[in-house]
Amino acid sequence: MIISVASGKGGTGKTLVTTNLAASVGEVELLDCDVEEPNSYLFFPDRDGETSFDCKVMIPKIDQDKCTRCGRCSEFCAYNALAVFPQDLLLFKELCHGCGGCAMVCPEGAISEGTRPIGKIFRARSGEVALLWGELSVGEPMATPLIRSVKAEARGDLVLIDSPPGTACPVIEAVRGSDFCLLVTEPTPFGLYDLSIAVQVVREMEIPCGVVVNRSGIGDRGVYDYCDREKIPILLEIPMERKIAELYSRGLLFSREMTEWQERFAGLLVRIEEVIG
Repeated sequence: MIISVASGKGGTGKTLVTTNLAASVGEVELLDCDVEEPNSYLFFPDRDGETSFDCKVMIPKIDQDKCTRCGRCSEFCAYNALAVFPQDLLLFKELCHGCGGCAMVCPEGAISEGTRPIGKIFRARSGEVALLWGELSVGEPMATPLIRSVKAEARGDLVLIDSPPGTACPVIEAVRGSDFCLLVTEPTPFGLYDLSIAVQVVREMEIPCGVVVNRSGIGDRGVYDYCDREKIPILLEIPMERKIAELYSRGLLFSREMTEWQERFAGLLVRIEEVIG
């Protein structure tokens, strides 16, 4: 079973929920797909066997001697990654999506497939929790290929995915293929607005969803009324408590310090399984 955790905005508590859920349910694989700023692994300092390897993507490799500057590759590329000049063919590697189409349409066979690294993938283990995360190299504009590669490395029977913030391409790639999407929100007008956008995304992708309300007790009833109208189950509420915030700010899993929450997070998984049916 693959459960992704998303929110529609940053700072609502995706990592808080994902890490504490992973620590409470036992044998699980935790994927941090927020590859631009991964931090889930920081909550598991007792990591063993940490390894890493490069994530590489395909880019065209151009033989300038064979190239006749016909321009077919540039015409084909939907992302303007190739520019043809009378004496040169330029490749803008950051724009390339690695589809390989330019090599297929080149009549002279001047383009072959090469690779380049865009980041690293890390793997470690902390007790019963297997950790897997990606780290995008500085200056790289596209996170989705690395997210796709991180997900391809998943091996567990129960996989939890800590998604990036927002509802753009990285989030869509992170939640794609999930059996369930857990949406974390806060009971404020901002939380409601971003939650409604996230719900539209997962419904378009036909992924069942439920809500965790973080910092409950602040704001208003807008989120609750919205979930009631849209028939979206609220599976857990985490109150606005100073102790939880203090533990989180110190990089500690509050469910390990406030042990009653271990049973509540384990119950969250049971409720997700009931919703999926």
